[in-house]
Amino acid sequence: MARRILWGSLALTPALLVAHYAFGLGETASFVLAAVALIPLAWLIGDATDHAAKHTGPGLGGFLNASFGNAPELIIALLAVADGLPAVVRGTITGSVVSNILLVLGLAMIVGGDGRIDARSLRWQLAGVTGGVALLLVPSIPGWSGSPDRHALFVVTIPIAIVLLIAYVWVTAANLRIHADEPRDAAGAEAWSLAVSLAVLGVATLATAFVSEVLVHSLNAFGRAVGLGDFFIAVVIVALVGNAAEHGGAVVIAHRGNMNLATEIAVTSSMQVALFVAPAVALVSLVLSHHLTLAFRPVEIATMAAAAVLAWLVTRGGRSRRWEGFLLAGAYCAAVGAYALFP
Repeated sequence: MARRILWGSLALTPALLVAHYAFGLGETASFVLAAVALIPLAWLIGDATDHAAKHTGPGLGGFLNASFGNAPELIIALLAVADGLPAVVRGTITGSVVSNILLVLGLAMIVGGDGRIDARSLRWQLAGVTGGVALLLVPSIPGWSGSPDRHALFVVTIPIAIVLLIAYVWVTAANLRIHADEPRDAAGAEAWSLAVSLAVLGVATLATAFVSEVLVHSLNAFGRAVGLGDFFIAVVIVALVGNAAEHGGAVVIAHRGNMNLATEIAVTSSMQVALFVAPAVALVSLVLSHHLTLAFRPVEIATMAAAAVLAWLVTRGGRSRRWEGFLLAGAYCAAVGAYALFP
């Protein structure tokens, strides 16, 4: 029954697009409907990734989910930069990194319970996140006094972005090598073919991108309607909705007992946002009317670094435990509180 409801709710995407573009649906209603429409798309991406991973193994499966799932995140960021909302972009990046390795990883552990995870793979990627956050201090510290969007900081951002992209390639290659020789069971008859899985991933990601565009353009109106600031909406609501694919996918897969793949999805997605999405958007902004500096606020730097360290502490033993999942989820709630206190 649940699967039928999810399949049926995929109709929300065309309904949203028609209502928004053809009939001029209000921006607040568009934001809410877009957020709801992303839920079944997230489930579909998670389902397709699960089928693909039966052919590729958890390492490449987690990479595929993160890559397809972060495509909307990249689009959301580029649209926000083009609209002159750099603080929203940085908030969304922060929220994505923190929510993936605290909330998503925590929920996966709570739902999946005790199970084996690949501590070596997760260690590499969490080290990448920690190192990336350390590099972000270079443009961030000068931005704590004066405007964080001044041109001098954008000049500093460019080489940092290039180094982050190089680190992303290196960490990703190292992580895929770790999983290259892992034994894999043959995919069962019930599994979709790899070609079908990738095709579904592509279509679902494209649909998610369209829905995400509606979400970004209706963000300000939603914020005014509910009385929340742009930063809080970006770091919490937009980050959660923009990463709904990874969030839903990891939890669904954990519920099926595949904790290895679920944890790979959560951590790989976080690493990809920190080391690929953030610098890629900054470099692409060179050709846009507005530029993006990677000058993050102290609360953003602190929560990203603390999230990476805490995630490493609970995964270093190579086992997931339900109580550790509650610890991670609680830490995410604390981070949300910090964002509310230091907007």
